[in-house]
Amino acid sequence: MSKPDFTFSFEFFPPKTKSAAEKLWSDLPELSALNPEFMTVTYGTGGATTKTTPDTINKIMEITNVPVASHLTFIDTTKEELRSYIDDLWSRGIHHIVALRGDMPVDLKWPLDEDKNYFQYTSDFVEALRQWHPQIEISVGAYPEKHPDAPSLEADIKALKMKCDAGATRAITQLFFNNDNYYHFVDECAAMGIHTPIVPGLLPIHDFRGMCKFAGRCQAKVPVALYDKFEPLADKPEEAHKLAVELLVTQARDLIDNGVEHIHFYTLNKADITVDVVKAIL
Repeated sequence: MSKPDFTFSFEFFPPKTKSAAEKLWSDLPELSALNPEFMTVTYGTGGATTKTTPDTINKIMEITNVPVASHLTFIDTTKEELRSYIDDLWSRGIHHIVALRGDMPVDLKWPLDEDKNYFQYTSDFVEALRQWHPQIEISVGAYPEKHPDAPSLEADIKALKMKCDAGATRAITQLFFNNDNYYHFVDECAAMGIHTPIVPGLLPIHDFRGMCKFAGRCQAKVPVALYDKFEPLADKPEEAHKLAVELLVTQARDLIDNGVEHIHFYTLNKADITVDVVKAIL
């Protein structure tokens, strides 16, 4: 098989139960056999997964040879703690950070007050990462439909430019279902002087109703057409699976046909749909 003219990556989260961990470790070889460019592991705000994120990464590195990145949120964590955590990751061979603000704790409000012991903006965090480890790979978040806390899409793009100017390697988008929103966003970013690659993040639909709840929290728009297609299949899992694969293949192929060079899949720690889709577009 010839090498495709695009690459892809996968996101996982630290499994919360023994059975969930066993399922992930059994599925991982099938996913890694697809030769992703890298894999990422999420991190809980305020250090909620300080131990489980590195442990998950270590296990992935035992099972596969795929480079692994650690998500890391700066909110509610001191600069000193972050530096120590990153130095430990670096010593373990983890040289890629997905740098994020993280969800706001209930006792804090955005924007943050200045505090010399804490980072205020993700761009500050990115700049520090680049200073601490100049060769580090840094991915940041991007929001085609605007971050929930941003006053406008224009303001959000300005924040993204600050992150890119601070040294981000790439931006990875929040999930979206309408590719036109992504194309418009990329054009707006380019018009504002952002030249950093903006990678689309795509979500397989394993559970439509659960996905809608998650999308609501992210303020990602779910097209009415998806409701029309999935609601009649609520008690038909095989048909829903087939539809989810078809829709994601169509979305991914359209992105590739329009020049996208890398796609990031939010696997939700499940292999089936992602494997079917990647095999279909290779």
